Amino acid sequence: MERENFSILVIGAGAVGGITAALLRKNGFDVEIICKYDDYASLIRNEGLEVSGFCGNFTIKMPAYASVNEVKGKKDLILHATKATEMVEAAEAVKPLLKENSHVVSLQNGICEDELARVLGIERIIGCVTGFGATMDSYGKLVMTSKGDFILGYPAGKPDDYLRNVADVLSSVVPVRITDNIIGHLYSKLIINSCISSLGAICGLYLGKMLAVKKIRNIFIEVIREAVAVAEKMDLKIEIFGGRLNFREFIKGDNFPADLRRHLMIRIIGFKYRRLKSSTLQSLERGRLSEIDYLNGYIVRNAAVYSVPVPVNSTIVRMVHEIEQNRRKISPVNFNDPLFDRFSD
Repeated sequence: MERENFSILVIGAGAVGGITAALLRKNGFDVEIICKYDDYASLIRNEGLEVSGFCGNFTIKMPAYASVNEVKGKKDLILHATKATEMVEAAEAVKPLLKENSHVVSLQNGICEDELARVLGIERIIGCVTGFGATMDSYGKLVMTSKGDFILGYPAGKPDDYLRNVADVLSSVVPVRITDNIIGHLYSKLIINSCISSLGAICGLYLGKMLAVKKIRNIFIEVIREAVAVAEKMDLKIEIFGGRLNFREFIKGDNFPADLRRHLMIRIIGFKYRRLKSSTLQSLERGRLSEIDYLNGYIVRNAAVYSVPVPVNSTIVRMVHEIEQNRRKISPVNFNDPLFDRFSD
């Protein structure tokens, strides 16, 4: 597989998918992209994606389509960057575009590799943790809001030459690390999102205001406790998040100093990212389905397999689904649910 002849299809032209495709194209790769709408595809073809932020400022055009049926020829690599809620349908659509040795990289939030494997086969799946921040200001205007890297690995297999080739290709976007424990890395990020993004979706507060409330910090800690308990039953090694946050160490100790340490760490996170607005909250505010089933829902599903009680994560999943169904409003009042009474000051 020659690097310069490596054909790539990106599914999903949101912030992560669009920036990844734009940087690959800028660095000379054969890249095409699938959008959701004809007008967006036309904009990318004729005017280009306008990218700014930590990756520099540039505009680049590329072949773009609103349907997989418009793509000609099979691809060496497919980067799957749709929302998790659209993931399975998109995976079914691209099956005819896979060569015998083609692989699909999952760029979704949460852990989606098992769902993709059911459609495409586990041997084709490459898991990926996206470590950079990105947002879409408007159609065609994408911003890399923070630096970061990609972490790549097979969910069921050891790194090999093909994975190293994919890492070489994606290093044109951000630095890339290869791991033999990709699920452990994904689970680590999932825990953070299950605390920050999911709790933010329930209450509607920016992170700073949310984590200033002791009751919510207590709930935050319990989300982590339940997630770690499930991982232990799964015999899953949770990787250290961001090279700093060891979740098993974080929950150790039930005395005042240990509790003070936990709350202080969460307050620091809240202050540092005080203007952060939950991505799950943003989806709900737009009237879209959330990715809760691939965040806290992943914890809940695996807890059921191993008979681990996870009442807090289960309640969060239920509440987010009720918001999606217009049966509950987004409000801090949601933390007055009786199940959360034990976390009061």
